[in-house]
Amino acid sequence: QVRLVESGGGSVQAGGSLRLSCVASGYIASGGSMGWFRQAPGLEREGVATLHIGGGTQRYADSVKGRFTVSRDNAKNTLYLQMNMLKPEDTAMYYCAATNYEVLWPSLSPRDYNAWGQGTQVTVSS
Repeated sequence: QVRLVESGGGSVQAGGSLRLSCVASGYIASGGSMGWFRQAPGLEREGVATLHIGGGTQRYADSVKGRFTVSRDNAKNTLYLQMNMLKPEDTAMYYCAATNYEVLWPSLSPRDYNAWGQGTQVTVSS
């Protein structure tokens, strides 16, 4: 069973930066995918940035391209999300997710992930 624990959320002003961390334990397929998702009140959960564990392929939502970077430290079993130039519309609960099966492509769809963390809140003020 996979356990994911996020940290690093907080409140910042627009233009600021935050780095989220997700420590993983348990089985994650070496050819699987991990990623960051977010959900704002009243909206559906959406993919932000995902990473293929084996090949390193990354995918980003159009709204965060050029501002967010996803990375993974294999030795620490930790996934990161560096968020720069934050905007008020980035305000949401951010979740880390993973697959325990192999994939060819790191999907941005939440439906393709079967392990989730509890989330960490990010609030960006204007």
